[in-house]
Amino acid sequence: MTPAHRAAVLGSPVGHSLSPVLHRAAYAALGLTGWEYTARECDEAALPGILASLDDSWRGLSLTMPLKRAVMPLLAAVTPVARQVGGVNTVTWEPAAGGRRAIGDNTDVAGIVAALGEAGVTAPVGSAVVLGGGATACSAIAALRDLGCETPLVQVRARERAGELLAAADRLGVRPELGPLEDVDAPLAADVVVCTLPSDGGTAWAVRLPAGEKPAGVLLDVVYHPWPTGAAAAWGAAGGSAVGGFGMLLHQAAAQVRLMTGHEPPTAAMRAAGEAELRRRSGG
Repeated sequence: MTPAHRAAVLGSPVGHSLSPVLHRAAYAALGLTGWEYTARECDEAALPGILASLDDSWRGLSLTMPLKRAVMPLLAAVTPVARQVGGVNTVTWEPAAGGRRAIGDNTDVAGIVAALGEAGVTAPVGSAVVLGGGATACSAIAALRDLGCETPLVQVRARERAGELLAAADRLGVRPELGPLEDVDAPLAADVVVCTLPSDGGTAWAVRLPAGEKPAGVLLDVVYHPWPTGAAAAWGAAGGSAVGGFGMLLHQAAAQVRLMTGHEPPTAAMRAAGEAELRRRSGG
């Protein structure tokens, strides 16, 4: 039977994505029949063709790397937060003259705020450090702004590659300070640290943490599998509090469910399904 309503996550690689598990759990809990959510391999070159091929049965797209920036010129409009951050992770459609038009949004920012909230972080955040300067770091500085921190320290491998982050900061009204990844003293003293590095990068950063110094704040590592990451393990071993990226993924997906279906997302059911899948992948 052909589904009446379609949605999917696009990216490359995308086979590891937890999004199908979360969205399908939402459809089941909401009793939404005739809804399908799949994962489709898609790189930047294939994206224009795939977007043009989607018929009126399509209700939404979740976008992962490397598509969050590449999709923006292909859309009819983007929301203010997506424009400020410089990245779209959600596409939906709205009626327009002669058919409908594609709208880009960003739910990563709300996902980070919610994940930090679950870890006990509330506004105002006094000091914060972001590790890495890519697309997720742009969402992180937006989330920190929403939590009251407009002067985060962003630690990067190379200052000359931080142009897109600084442009996003300017649009957001944030005044970040750039620093080197090698400096671990500032993260140890910060109220909040958001690690947006890939797992191997976070592990390489963690080996520099000095023994015997307890971190002052919470570390949110956006990587959620395998867990704990090298960064989270080192942070926890030093006596600090570390949380993984599953909370961020869950809450950004819940916001996507709301945008795509018009229903209030069943977050508890989505969490249970996601955690069960992560246990399965870990062999538990």
